[in-house]
Amino acid sequence: MKQNYRSLTFSINYTISCIALIIAGLLQSCAKEQFPLYPPEPGSGVKENHDWSGLADSLQDVLYQTYRSPDGRYFMQNNTGNQTFHYWWNAHAMDVLADAHERTGAESYKTRMQALLSGIKNKNGNSLVNNFYDDMEWLALSSLRAFGSTQDPVFKDAAVLLWNDIKTGENTTMGGGIAWNKNQLYYKNTPANAPAIILAARLYQLDKKQEDLDAAVRLYTWLKQTLLDPVSGLAWDGINSKNDEAIDKNLFTYNQGTFVGAALELYNATQNAAYLNDAVRTAKAAISNTSITPSGILKSEGQGDGGLFKGILVRYFTRLALNTAVADADKATIIAFLKANAVSIYQKGMARPGLLINSDWTARPPGSIDLSTQLSGMMMIEAAALLKKNSVIE
Repeated sequence: MKQNYRSLTFSINYTISCIALIIAGLLQSCAKEQFPLYPPEPGSGVKENHDWSGLADSLQDVLYQTYRSPDGRYFMQNNTGNQTFHYWWNAHAMDVLADAHERTGAESYKTRMQALLSGIKNKNGNSLVNNFYDDMEWLALSSLRAFGSTQDPVFKDAAVLLWNDIKTGENTTMGGGIAWNKNQLYYKNTPANAPAIILAARLYQLDKKQEDLDAAVRLYTWLKQTLLDPVSGLAWDGINSKNDEAIDKNLFTYNQGTFVGAALELYNATQNAAYLNDAVRTAKAAISNTSITPSGILKSEGQGDGGLFKGILVRYFTRLALNTAVADADKATIIAFLKANAVSIYQKGMARPGLLINSDWTARPPGSIDLSTQLSGMMMIEAAALLKKNSVIE
C-alpha cells in the first residue's frame, strides 16, 4: 500500500511539475514579444516597454521562419513567396546574425552564419567571388564580424579571399578608387569604396599588414577629394557612371553611413583625430539634412535594394555614437537621432503580431516586405538593443 501511495504521489507531483514547466514555457514565449498592438496614448500614464533586446530576438525568429528558403541555404526576396536569391542582401543578413551572436552569444546564431556563408557560395555558382566589388565588400565585412564574434577561421578565410579579389578593382580612372563592377571599370562610387576602406582598416587592425592600412588611406583620400561635398560634408553617390566624368550627386542614406564608417575605422586604426572629425561632420550633416532625415526620421528609399540603405547608415552611426573619443554634445545628438528612429519603428513602422517592418518607418507596412527592408529595420532594433546595453538609451 505504501509503495502504491508513493507511486501515486510521485505521479501527481510529476504531473504538476510538467504542467508548471509548460506554463512557464508559455509565459516565457509570450514574454518574448511584450509589445502592445499600438503603444499607449500620450498622457495615458502607461509607459512604453522598450525591451529592444526582446524585440530583436523576436525579429530574428521572424527572419529565420519567414524568409528562409525552402532548402535552408539562404534568405528569400520577400515574405510572400518570391524565392529569388540576392547576394548582397544575404551578406547583410549575415551582419544581422552577427549582431545577434554578439548580443546573445547563442550557438544557434553561429550555426546560422556558417550555414548562410555556405549557402551564399552555393547559390553564387560555388564561389564567393562575383562581378560586383561592393557586393563582395558587404560579405567580406559581415564575414569578418562573424569571425570576430565566433573565432571560426572559415569566416576570416572568406573575408581575406574576397579582399584579395576586391583589390583588383582599384585603377587610375578618375584619379583612383575601386570600380563598382568588373564590367564597368571606369565607374567609381561611394558604395564600392567606403566599405572597402572599412574592410582594409579592420584587416590592418587584425593582422597589422601595412599594405592594408596604405590601401585604406589611399582609397579614403580619393573618396574624400572626389565624392564628398566640400561644403556640406555629405557623400555623393558616384562619378563617371556614363563615362562622361560627371558626378552623380544623389544623397542616399547608406553612402553617409559608410563614409562615416570609413572615417571612424581609419581613426581607430591610426588615432588621427582628423578622421574622427570627418566622421562626426558627415553624421551631423546627414542628421540635419531634411532630404535625408525629414522630420528627424530617415527617409524611405523604397523596397528592393533601397530598402537596405537606412539600416546600413544606422550600423555605422551607432558605432560612432559608442566611440568614447566623440565629444559629449555630438554623441548626444547622434544617440537622440538613433533613438527617435527606433521609437518610430516601434510606434508606427512595424506590424503586429507578424513584426514586419516598413521601408517608411513612420507608417504601417504593406503585406509584402522585401528581405532588404526587413533587414534594415532589424539593424535599427539591434542597434537600439546595443545602445540600451551600453546604458545610453532606455
